[in-house]
Amino acid sequence: MPKTAKRMAAMMKVAPAKSNPLPLNEAVAVLKKFNTTKFDQTVEIAMRLGIDPKQADQLVRGSIVLPHGIGKTLRVVVFAKGEKIAEAQEAGADEVGGAELAEKIKGGCTDFDVCIAVPDMMGVVGPLGKVLGPRGLMPSPRAGTVTPDVGKVIQEYKAGKVEFRNDKDGNLHAVVGKLSFDAVKIVENAAAFINHVNSIKPQAVKGQYVKGIALSATMSPSVRIQA
Repeated sequence: MPKTAKRMAAMMKVAPAKSNPLPLNEAVAVLKKFNTTKFDQTVEIAMRLGIDPKQADQLVRGSIVLPHGIGKTLRVVVFAKGEKIAEAQEAGADEVGGAELAEKIKGGCTDFDVCIAVPDMMGVVGPLGKVLGPRGLMPSPRAGTVTPDVGKVIQEYKAGKVEFRNDKDGNLHAVVGKLSFDAVKIVENAAAFINHVNSIKPQAVKGQYVKGIALSATMSPSVRIQA
């Protein structure tokens, strides 16, 4: 059985029991006590949903622009042509292209966080599904990354937009900031995410929708939140 590191053991003593979920602001206050590393830890939220992920009408997927961003500038690439190239560049896209960009990606160049495409470029993007799909980077209308309004979408991602989708067990995971953020900013980001997920509850879901919520940092125990 692996031995628990001294640092983790010390944090576990501070962390409340899993059977004792806390109000969001109290949970963040506990999480802030775990800021003991030399790097700025990422704060993540996890939600356990009462959905059947095998049913298409119960899937939970979407995106949200968090009030205070995520503490990281996302690298955005865009597939566009004509006047949309200038629009994307002016909005802050890190790279804009067409067939030549597709060839770079096929060759293994995937050092970006978001891929956006104008609808009439999907003929070029479509064959990249095997490369982008497994990395969660494939543009899609449902995620809002296939759009004629590329300037607006680029600005949203640069401002801290996060995408989410349930996994095969019905759980959601998303980044809601950095541990160096003021507690109020983490609380407001997490609250915005929770409220948004609640607002898109699939109509087909019966019974309790949100069964559990927890916050954690990159190298910390999780702290349960009152659902």
